[in-house]
Amino acid sequence: MLKVGVVGTGSISEFHIKPYLANEDAELVALCDLNSERLVEKGRLFGVSQLYSDYRELLSNDEIDAISICTWNNSHAEIAISALESGKHVLVEKPLCMTVEEALAVEAAVKKSGKMLQVGFVRRHGDNAALLKKFIDHGDLGEIYYAKASCLRRLGNPGGWFSDRNKSGGGPLIDLGVHMIDICWYFMGKPRPVSVSGNTYSKLGNRSHIKNLSFYQAADYDPSLNDVEDLTNALIRFENGASLLVDVSFTLQAKEDELYVKLFGDKGGAEIEPELSIVGEKHDTILNMTPQIDNLKFDFEKAFYNEINHFVSCCIQGKESIAPVSDGVQVMKMLNGIYESARTGKEVMV
Repeated sequence: MLKVGVVGTGSISEFHIKPYLANEDAELVALCDLNSERLVEKGRLFGVSQLYSDYRELLSNDEIDAISICTWNNSHAEIAISALESGKHVLVEKPLCMTVEEALAVEAAVKKSGKMLQVGFVRRHGDNAALLKKFIDHGDLGEIYYAKASCLRRLGNPGGWFSDRNKSGGGPLIDLGVHMIDICWYFMGKPRPVSVSGNTYSKLGNRSHIKNLSFYQAADYDPSLNDVEDLTNALIRFENGASLLVDVSFTLQAKEDELYVKLFGDKGGAEIEPELSIVGEKHDTILNMTPQIDNLKFDFEKAFYNEINHFVSCCIQGKESIAPVSDGVQVMKMLNGIYESARTGKEVMV
């Protein structure tokens, strides 16, 4: 039985807490949050009695085998390193941290501790992603040399810590782009990134003045606070010659929200967003193939159950996660490179 603590009880934490409670091989024994009122409320809601306001106290509890980190991005590295040094396995929400230097420090702590760290790249755990990965691994797409992904919100700056660069590290790129870049890179076979060219724009602000159209707001939403970008676009080049084009926004003068992920290989292609579709050719004819499965779309909640179950299984069985710390480091290099390119106006070598 893996005994687990969850650090940070904000909105994303429930997508960790509920799967732990449902997993027969795990026991959720502790919660931690700086917000005492929210901590007590979550403890009561989920029947957890060990409540901590300081993560260090939670880590000193030898009963706990593993933790989920669901805190602000600026605390991920510090908590992860402390947890590893305390002999705990770690599942850390994406992004791994805020800088490449932090990422390398976390990776070093993983190697030194001998413990397992899984990065919360939840889209890798979608049922549709697992199916597409089988097709890719069997060579049905051949060499994937180009991918493009877009996650554009016309009105969707969550505010709160998401729009505070000191806590988040950035805006839509580090919040949404991390998913888009990672899932493409994962399907492409994780080639080594060599250079990035990116642009960021801060033209529209959080658009809190907009009426008659609702959007998600963080618990600590403050319309006066917003120092992150509205939009980021980037081109990433890889060592094997492949390339990835991505754009993401919190807000944009667009007719509607847009989400797609497309992969192009020399034998076939695929889309995983907005729903799974596979392209191929046979007998000199192009085929658009729709897999006959229960859900062609990404099931957010189910993917978290898959992710947590995978983490628990890896901890107990000593297996490597499909989202190891080394992947978190590479994705952080790409994210930081894009921000650096946007700042300098030049292509950046990764």
